[in-house]
Amino acid sequence: MKNYLLAAGFLTLSLTACKQSETKVLTSENPDGSVTTTTVETEKTTGVDSAKINATVDKAKEKLNTAGEKIDEAADKAGEHLEKAGEDLKEAASKGAEKVEKGAEKVKEDLKKK
Repeated sequence: MKNYLLAAGFLTLSLTACKQSETKVLTSENPDGSVTTTTVETEKTTGVDSAKINATVDKAKEKLNTAGEKIDEAADKAGEHLEKAGEDLKEAASKGAEKVEKGAEKVKEDLKKK
């Protein structure tokens, strides 16, 4: 689960960091003979919208949390079933032990009679 979150985070960071900037220096000569220099900086971003990526990551987190909750519920149910099975086994062993003890008493009585 952590791997998915780390991968989604890395993808988000790498795509939001994909910006290119271009700097142009424009020089123009004024009528009085002076030179004016203008610097224009433009940013080009990738076609990927970081808001959409963040929304997708949030949805993925929600789905992962839901899946984790389902796994926890299944584990709890399995634990309850195992506990009940252990109690049933203990009860069956107890009944078996009683039968063995009764059988041993019968054999002991039979041996005394002989």
